[in-house]
Amino acid sequence: MSTLEKKTVILTFGLEIIFSSCFSFYDIVISFHVEFPFEFRALEVALEAICSFLDARTRELETDTYPALDELTSKISSRNLDHVRKLKSAMTRLTNRVQKVRDELEQLLDDDDDMADLYLSRKLAGACSPVSVSGAPNWYPSSPTIGSKISRTSRASALTAEEDNDVEELEMLLEAYFMQIDNTLNKLTTLREYIDDTEDYINIQLDNHRNQLIQLELFLSSGTVCLSIYSLVAAIFGMNIPYTWKEGHGYMFKWVVILTGLLCTSTFTSIISYARHKGLIGS
Repeated sequence: MSTLEKKTVILTFGLEIIFSSCFSFYDIVISFHVEFPFEFRALEVALEAICSFLDARTRELETDTYPALDELTSKISSRNLDHVRKLKSAMTRLTNRVQKVRDELEQLLDDDDDMADLYLSRKLAGACSPVSVSGAPNWYPSSPTIGSKISRTSRASALTAEEDNDVEELEMLLEAYFMQIDNTLNKLTTLREYIDDTEDYINIQLDNHRNQLIQLELFLSSGTVCLSIYSLVAAIFGMNIPYTWKEGHGYMFKWVVILTGLLCTSTFTSIISYARHKGLIGS
């Protein structure tokens, strides 16, 4: 056999394998679509549309929410707070819708009877099956033989197994979309946790600012008290009241003012030191 003939044989064998594989796969696909009931195809289309829509809305919400939260963390303003509030409201509404779909699928998966009720084609086939007429002659004996009993038992077992397989197919279909909707719900849960963490961080920042304002108020109040004491002493000695000891003792006013200023300064320092010692203000 020449080289050309060998190549021709090998090429022909390879093409036969390829075509046989393609036709086998095509037969599998066709048989799957033929065996899959129409109501399940309609259910699959509906679940696909619902899950895709909710997942798309979740991704859009994530795209808008994470940058808004980061901006709010860096700069707390009324505009940013209102924007995050609107996003949180939208997330709450979307979470309720996703949670409702998930609960319905979970409830349906937990009840085999509800799943069996979805087999509309099987019910229709059972309703349209021929029923024996009462007036028709009975050609079978009144007492069934052992062979007929075994045949009936085999058919009943095959029918039960077929129904169980049908339920498993529907269960696999519902579980696939249940996992998809559960993944969407997990994204929303993660987003809610991120919002809660951001709110906690903002509350910590606000508490810190409030503590700083309290510290500033403590400084101002202490300084005001010391200045009031200083002004009181200076006002008393500055009044136009005749004193018997004032004559020849004009230097006393200067020393009284200086000593009062030192006393007020030491009082202010003592108050601040006591507050730091008690941890009321930062070091």
